[in-house]
Amino acid sequence: MFTGIVEERGEVVALEARGDDDARLHVRGPLVVSDAREGDSIAVDGVCLTVTGRPVDGVFAVDVMGETLRRSSLGARSPGDPVNLERALRADSRLGGHVVQGHVDGVGHVLARTPSERWEMVRFSVPSALARYVAEKGSITVDGVSLTVTGVGDDGPEVGPGGLDLTGERSWLEVGLIPTTLAATTLGARQPGDAVNLEVDVLAKHVERLLQARGGSAGDAR
Repeated sequence: MFTGIVEERGEVVALEARGDDDARLHVRGPLVVSDAREGDSIAVDGVCLTVTGRPVDGVFAVDVMGETLRRSSLGARSPGDPVNLERALRADSRLGGHVVQGHVDGVGHVLARTPSERWEMVRFSVPSALARYVAEKGSITVDGVSLTVTGVGDDGPEVGPGGLDLTGERSWLEVGLIPTTLAATTLGARQPGDAVNLEVDVLAKHVERLLQARGGSAGDAR
């Protein structure tokens, strides 16, 4: 489990295809591997991954299965790309963000950035299947960063920046990025059209599932 408070901005060293449905990702992150051991969990751009082998010179390796490559943007990463890194939450740590599993639900895209004097408002597209879990003033994880949703809507464009096909991402959400987030995470450099990993609030998904089950039981009783 994670908090969405990024500890370090790391760098992709290599992405090796290891068959038709998996890959091995090598990432440089001296801070997050300072006490890492084989089997530890590290979130890479919001994706919970398991350290394989002993980190060497600040570089750690993780295996990425096909499901993760399909559900996230990690498959498109290249050497030199920056990534947000966070170690798993310790039981005695403060929960500074919100409950983040590191289980990416889908990929959205940057639609627009509106700068202010010291902060920026950023709008992201949201896959239609995830839109119902996103609420104004609720929590969202974008590339591993815990953020507060400042606005939502369902009237996004069908064609996004650079001719991007957004027919399945007509919903959108907005967040405000403070100077610390702009400087310490990759979100400060994300441009319109860039893909981002989205994880919605797990509590919303569980509530929906419980209500569905309750409705089924009620129906059976009738």
